[in-house]
Amino acid sequence: MRTGERVLFGEGMEAEIISRGEFGQRIIHFQTSSNVYEVLDRLGHVPLPPYIKREDRPEDRERYQTVFASEKGSVAAPTAGLHFTPEILDQCRAAGCDVVYITLHVGLGTFQPVRGATLHAESFSVPEDSAGRIRDARRLVCVGTTSARTVESMMLGKVGETDLFIRPGFQFRITGALLTNFHLPESSLLMLACAFGGQEFVLDAYRHAVEAGYRFYSYGDCMLIV
Repeated sequence: MRTGERVLFGEGMEAEIISRGEFGQRIIHFQTSSNVYEVLDRLGHVPLPPYIKREDRPEDRERYQTVFASEKGSVAAPTAGLHFTPEILDQCRAAGCDVVYITLHVGLGTFQPVRGATLHAESFSVPEDSAGRIRDARRLVCVGTTSARTVESMMLGKVGETDLFIRPGFQFRITGALLTNFHLPESSLLMLACAFGGQEFVLDAYRHAVEAGYRFYSYGDCMLIV
């Protein structure tokens, strides 16, 4: 759709397309007196990743969300976080782990093949208390590539937004272990896993996962790289 055109959402809510981005992205301005998020919650669907070849279901509203999510803004759930329940987090604390929360809003680029030497920017935040506990950790276990990208961006002095492209050859400054799902080929997420675990080692794990019939991607299995 072109700049200046309007999109009708229902319940009297409409929006105007005010700019066009690359690869089909649009910035829109909602024109309504209603609470936009409340209306979208009623009218919208769970934005499942494009590789899930089915319509979303009512249970996806709970299943495709982490138990520790607290802020709106991400276009997808951080898949490694989907493995955690409140009970598992309590067991981690009981075992002596310090659970620290940070935020990175996953962008549309997470589903796209890598194009060139740059990566899409994503907004993130690390509370001051969390930053101190992260720096003091004896061993930092990052749950997901999103967490690793966030803490490594923090260590490089980035604030608010990061376009950090972690690929083989990157020198990790603080990530001590990585819990991650099996990602799409040619994705920046797979490159990050290879950068941390070593390309040959990680791709061997992928071959094993294929042979053993592991589930891939968002609702799939995960591995811990130490």
